[in-house]
Amino acid sequence: MIIIVKQDTSKEKITSLIHSLEEQNFKTHLSEGENTTIIGLVGDTSLVDIDSLKARDIVEDVRRVSEPYKKANRKFHTDDTIVEVLGKKIGGGHFAVMAGPCSVESEPQILEVAESVMQSGATFLRGGAFKPRTSPYAFQGLEKYGIDFLLECKKKYGIPIVTEIMGISDIPLFEDVDIIQVGARNMQNFRLLKELGKLKQPILLKRGLANTIEELLMSAEYIMSGGNENVILCERGIRTFETYTRNTFDVSAIPMLKRLSHLPVIADPSHAAGLDWMVEPLAKAAIAAGADGLMIEVHNDPPHALSDGKQSLTPTRFSEVMKSLKAYMQLESKTLE
Repeated sequence: MIIIVKQDTSKEKITSLIHSLEEQNFKTHLSEGENTTIIGLVGDTSLVDIDSLKARDIVEDVRRVSEPYKKANRKFHTDDTIVEVLGKKIGGGHFAVMAGPCSVESEPQILEVAESVMQSGATFLRGGAFKPRTSPYAFQGLEKYGIDFLLECKKKYGIPIVTEIMGISDIPLFEDVDIIQVGARNMQNFRLLKELGKLKQPILLKRGLANTIEELLMSAEYIMSGGNENVILCERGIRTFETYTRNTFDVSAIPMLKRLSHLPVIADPSHAAGLDWMVEPLAKAAIAAGADGLMIEVHNDPPHALSDGKQSLTPTRFSEVMKSLKAYMQLESKTLE
């Protein structure tokens, strides 16, 4: 349920209404936009007397929210959420590019890639320290040492870092990570999502391989209900019957998510197809669909990459793609932060 407050209502009256609602054991969520102030009501609202609420002099309207996700719902928060990390912004017209290797393989490797992607215009360095792999015999990542190497890049180049977490026990290792990524395979690891809701760092939540848009938003709700509202959604392709590409890029998910939720939405064209030559056209499709950013895999030696070499761009190719995307973003009135 949402309560729309009349314009120019004093903060004291809004606070008084919130206190009275919380005394009835409801959780409240205050959203103050440029033109609208909304109080979101979370809990069993079936017994709420809507007419009584509407009768209050500061209440413009009261509406029920039928969707099961509340905090992630645009009805609860009409303005776009802008996630800010070390001066870099994502959402609300601010565009971000996260680039780097699928796996952190060594300190020299990640330092080389970090310098190259930053020079090409990337705003965040991505790199996998922990790697969920289909085969137990495949490279699983350098784990703690991978995070240490990423932090060295951050220290040397001043670029914020993004890396994936695998489990609750690893949370202490992520204390200095700027954006914590939840991968597709962990999208519905609800115990992990609850714990991430207690953190302050932004959470990059990837859509699962076979999950619906509503299920993605419900996973975001797990994080936000714990108190962490800095969530970034990521469309990375879903599994279909098609075999020519690694996944099928659901470009329609981007405008749908933007309509349903106020959270920033980015796209991962590398995982979407699994083919390096498709990254640029899919990235342009994501921009045209309204994405707030991109996540692109870049490796200094793709043929010898320990994971996902086929979908990784070389630093030279990434530079070329970035030049093309910057020109395209101007046409779409996007600002690269």
